[in-house]
Amino acid sequence: MTNALHDLTLAQAAELLRTRKLSPLEYVNHQIARIETYDVQLSAFITPTFDLARQQAKTAETQIMAGDYRGPMHGVPFGAKDIYETADILTTGGSRTAQHYVPTKDAAVVTKLYGAGAVLMGKLNTHEFAHGGPSLDLPWPPVRNPWGLDRFSGGSSSGSGAAVAAGFVPAALGTDTGGSIRGPASLCGIAGFMPSSGLVSRTGVMPNSFTFDHCGPMAWTVEDCALMLQAIAGHDPKDGNSFAQPIQDYKSQLAGGIKGLRIGVLRHWWEEENPANPEHLQAIEQAIDIFKQLGAHVTDCRVRSMQDYMDVKVVIAETEIFAVHQPNLISRPGDFGHDFLSRILPASLFQSVDYLAATREHRRMINEMQPIYEKFDLLLMPTFGPASPITAHRPITFWQRGNSQVLANVSGGPALAVCCGFNAAGLPMGLQLVGAPQADALVLRAGHTYELAAGLRAKRPALVAGHQAPALAPQHLTPDTSGCDADTRELAVRMAKNAELKLNEAQTEILLEAAPYAFAMTQRLRKNRNWFDEPANVFRT
Repeated sequence: MTNALHDLTLAQAAELLRTRKLSPLEYVNHQIARIETYDVQLSAFITPTFDLARQQAKTAETQIMAGDYRGPMHGVPFGAKDIYETADILTTGGSRTAQHYVPTKDAAVVTKLYGAGAVLMGKLNTHEFAHGGPSLDLPWPPVRNPWGLDRFSGGSSSGSGAAVAAGFVPAALGTDTGGSIRGPASLCGIAGFMPSSGLVSRTGVMPNSFTFDHCGPMAWTVEDCALMLQAIAGHDPKDGNSFAQPIQDYKSQLAGGIKGLRIGVLRHWWEEENPANPEHLQAIEQAIDIFKQLGAHVTDCRVRSMQDYMDVKVVIAETEIFAVHQPNLISRPGDFGHDFLSRILPASLFQSVDYLAATREHRRMINEMQPIYEKFDLLLMPTFGPASPITAHRPITFWQRGNSQVLANVSGGPALAVCCGFNAAGLPMGLQLVGAPQADALVLRAGHTYELAAGLRAKRPALVAGHQAPALAPQHLTPDTSGCDADTRELAVRMAKNAELKLNEAQTEILLEAAPYAFAMTQRLRKNRNWFDEPANVFRT
């Protein structure tokens, strides 16, 4: 059994621990040995916490032997994305500006997991402040994908996705502002669940966007995500986005199948707006056939364009993260990575009227989803096809196209990424299921039912001890400002100065490359509105 410990799902490990057929300390020591052997290839961890893990495992073992079993997370190793605060443990946010930050308190979710008896193996690599990447100009190397060491592992929960896929931990904490749980889950071939807005506390998690941030589980299976969600869900009055809502037994709710479930397929997104890779397209169609065979009523559905949702998300979220980091952007912009700057500097071009226009449009989008969820129980759409090489990444692409994952953040409902197949090179591909707010159990049940029927969970990435990850060629990051005319250039430079930014020539070029796209977003949002159109941040019961 020892040789296969790292391939145990959370559910399998929990049962062995519960029945005392597996020692928590034996389990943790095995996982530590695996991490020490293979993470030199992947760079999934920023800060391992092996001494703490062994202490927690010994405590869990004593408790379980004494009959004080606390549930499926008891004695189970997990990793936390390095934006979750951990008392007396380095929490870097993946940024040079926080590389020596040691919190005095644990994030609320970490406290919950400790209370459930879970064992922290370490802090996992992340794109800078959960934003941008992959970056080669930060103190830590970018995470490699276990399925291909030259491939992108997704972002921003990159270490979480890779650590689960590599068998370092059976589950990990991620965060999702515009796909940062679901993207890495898709590219790393695991399951990733973004809960409904307000279901899981964000207290003690470095903010990206106060409007769109979600905390959630990443694991090998949907069942495992449900088990971890059970331990972390719940109202937290310290989180202004949290609200009291029913906490279901997510594990028991997985049963029952999906016969009669109404699934709307956003086919126009991957056939018209952003054509899918042929192999990914085939995998999605096969998944749709499986849902039909399972008894679901599957029909096409149309919503707005991906770009519409992206405009709203970007104007709101970039404004918020810019405000969070403005002091350091003013005093030490050179300490941020290029990719982070390419996303955050253009937020200096957004005005208060743009932010309000975006949040009023956000309210419209939320309202538009109501009749859609009266007609459909779930929506189906792609996540990502096979992972691209890390060095193929270009920061400006963030501004150039929509993102199929943003709809769920904007609408506030739960979203689940699952593996839907592998391409000819053996790289995983994904799809996602999105539900109405508080339909978490339903989304998990549908994903679990599909996952069992698809039969894709037996295949694991093959890591070889002693192998070295291939060297990464330097990224070509010279901004292309040819699309920025003289008037746009002058306006952008003036607005950046008004925001008190003191940018050097290279940083100014980063700003100017994205400026035309940022201004185009604001123009698309400036629509005729009634005086009384409310923003999305007006609370309603």
